[in-house]
Amino acid sequence: MSGSINVRKIRSGDLPQLARLCEAHAVYEMAEWKETGQIFRWQSAFFSKSPEIYGWVADQGGLLVGFMTATVDYATWSATHFAHMDCLFIDAEFRSFGIGRRFFKCLEEFCRERKFALAQWQTPPDNLLGIGFYNRMGATSKPKIRFFYDCPPNEN
Repeated sequence: MSGSINVRKIRSGDLPQLARLCEAHAVYEMAEWKETGQIFRWQSAFFSKSPEIYGWVADQGGLLVGFMTATVDYATWSATHFAHMDCLFIDAEFRSFGIGRRFFKCLEEFCRERKFALAQWQTPPDNLLGIGFYNRMGATSKPKIRFFYDCPPNEN
């Protein structure tokens, strides 16, 4: 790895590279990626007065080599807000250089700023590299099955 890597909040100009990283993340998780105008929708989701999503990137001299995103969610049982880490991905050649730990520091700061006591996320059960990392960071897991439901469109 040559050059230093800066972990920072995402900027508007980063969105085209974020799309490339999201596509690589989908390939890593053996999922499907479709370009459907995400960059346009991300613009308001990340940068509106009340953002819907928050993000950080790992930047090596203008080349983004990783990203993490989080949303704010609410837990019914505890009646408290928490951070939901939606994505954490680092290009393969940049793993094991401490970038994931730096992203976790961003997640911790995000939670502290909002007085959240908890962050949650999920990962595929075959992501052994990620699971090992999360365990080393002190995270615990609870077995659950994640469901997806395609809501039917309005018929008006």
